[in-house]
Amino acid sequence: MASKKSLHRFLTGVCRARQIRSFGALPEGSASSESSQHLINLEYQCSAHNYHPIPVVFSQAKGSSIWDPEGNKYVDFLSAYSAVNQGHCHPKIMKALVEQAQKLTLSSRAFYNDRFPVFAERLTSMFGYDMVLPMNTGAEGVETALKLARKWGYLKKKIPRDEAIIVSCCGCFHGRTLAAISMSCDNEATRGFWPLLPGHLKVDFGDQAALEKIFKEKGDKIAGFLFEPIQGEAGVIIPPDGYLQAVRDLCSKYNILMIADEIQSGLARSGEMLACDWENVRPDVVILGKALGGGVLPVSAVLADNDVMLCIQPGEHGSTFGGNALASAVAIASLDVIRDERLAERSAQLGEELREQLVKVQQQFPNLIKEVRGKGLFNAVELNSKALSPVTAYDICLRLKERGVLAKPTHDSIIRLTPPLSISLDELHEGSKALQAVLELDLSKMKKEKPDNTTTHAAADACDRCGRNLYAS
Repeated sequence: MASKKSLHRFLTGVCRARQIRSFGALPEGSASSESSQHLINLEYQCSAHNYHPIPVVFSQAKGSSIWDPEGNKYVDFLSAYSAVNQGHCHPKIMKALVEQAQKLTLSSRAFYNDRFPVFAERLTSMFGYDMVLPMNTGAEGVETALKLARKWGYLKKKIPRDEAIIVSCCGCFHGRTLAAISMSCDNEATRGFWPLLPGHLKVDFGDQAALEKIFKEKGDKIAGFLFEPIQGEAGVIIPPDGYLQAVRDLCSKYNILMIADEIQSGLARSGEMLACDWENVRPDVVILGKALGGGVLPVSAVLADNDVMLCIQPGEHGSTFGGNALASAVAIASLDVIRDERLAERSAQLGEELREQLVKVQQQFPNLIKEVRGKGLFNAVELNSKALSPVTAYDICLRLKERGVLAKPTHDSIIRLTPPLSISLDELHEGSKALQAVLELDLSKMKKEKPDNTTTHAAADACDRCGRNLYAS
């Protein structure tokens, strides 16, 4: 009897707590009927201000098309930072999601499930590695690779305790966790979060001689070299021809793990399955993410061979959700779509077409566009900030939105153009046409409307770490 009274008091307390917390305050189904501005205001009021989005609200998406709550249609030229390479809501991926969600979603790694082993076999065989360690976000994948490199360095390379070094590149972006920002040259990511982690050195991206110099000087204590084969957040920076092969040769020579962050550049984005494939080099460790989840779920993975991966023992690293059944089923479908629809080849072909279109725009406005660069559908337009001033790349993206194209700047003078790899040729043309129209028809008015003292990138000065302004234009 006493236990029933206790249960009654507990349930009564739960009901009161729900009333206090207003769990039922929003009527069911009301969100879809809200205006874009209301939703933007609501997010600003109730969510941390850790992003500066383009003011458009996604309500529905299919392929390369986006609709806002008012029914306006846009063409996606960001692909959620390359997380939806296969296109939004791909039917095969959605089918895998729904079917698996009705059977099993999560077991944790305390038990086995029937999807992760299949995913692990599919991924390792596709990329030619012995083993995979599954995680969720890209930043988790980077953290995993760093821990793996340190453990390998101590266990196999016999680096003295607490002295392992990871080398990364100026201009890199590997996430916003503490270890990742400790390698960053972006003051916005690092200022106010000190002290940064020790055991880290930086080198210029694409500079073979500088890399060899640091390997010669510190190689006995360097466990790994972490790099992006194509730097994404820095503005789609492509290294000189032969650089990736030189990295492979130097890492082999000095017994240092070559760790490729292919989270954004991989999975067909650059026109190859991995950006490292452009020079036919095989890293010791590969980090995958973003499009591995098909734009549906966060899925990341670290690939390596047995001699590296087995340095991690049970209990030393893991994730409750890493390798869960739902994510594994989605990832299998995501890989199948990339393979079956030959998205790497499609990316290579459409990328050439897009750059041809953009170069024509550059030729029309040579004083405004400094460079068009990219591989596959991983592209950027670098603007001449002095000629545009006080207008910035962010302002240009706002006008692109008004013309039905959604793109996002990186830093003040670069616009990244990375549409879904499933984009049609007509949709691809809309991107370059919109940019041409903004520069020809809108720019003069934008300059008149914006005060000369306006600045939008407060930390765009010299890097606190390396002393240079990598993003000046």
